[in-house]
Amino acid sequence: MKLLHIDSSILGAHSVSRELSRATVQRLKDLNPETDVAYRDLVAAPVPHLTGEHLAASPAVAQEIALGEEILDEFMSADVVVIGVAFYNLAISSQLKAWIDRIVIAGKTFRYTETGVEGLARDKRIILAVARGGQYRHGGSLVPCEHAEAYLRSMFAFIGVTRIEAVVAEGLSLSEARKQSGKQAAFEAISALAPCCGHRGAA
Repeated sequence: MKLLHIDSSILGAHSVSRELSRATVQRLKDLNPETDVAYRDLVAAPVPHLTGEHLAASPAVAQEIALGEEILDEFMSADVVVIGVAFYNLAISSQLKAWIDRIVIAGKTFRYTETGVEGLARDKRIILAVARGGQYRHGGSLVPCEHAEAYLRSMFAFIGVTRIEAVVAEGLSLSEARKQSGKQAAFEAISALAPCCGHRGAA
């Protein structure tokens, strides 16, 4: 099984989303020791944001275009993708958005048809390891303001992924007690994650 591990938090060792994504990867490796893990840190090695030159395939950005192709191949070859999702200003980080823009590509991961959009990135399992400072679940007043997990679920569904899961630690900025209970809930969810089969089409 090939697993792609992505981190997007700017907080380094203080990041809860990185802590959760790391624990998620370890859980899956414990369940399947033969797992082959590729890791991409979007803060340590930022993906450039799209530009007009990139879309026009200008020779001036040939290296950047090559990086985009590498990122797409890395994503498409993975059976499972674990993403540490930092929650900034009600949405994902700009680093993660830049990565998303390199994998959501017409003709590669989706296509338009006469009957609508067809996702081409099927047979994958996506696990989002999300950390949020406030409470954005369970019918609270902030539910309409959650544009990270919701956006990623929509985006991956758009390109054909049907198995999308999330482990979430929230309330992290409310108090130390809420932070600890939020993390505990997330780690319990991680410990309950099901194993992945080692071949494409069974994840």
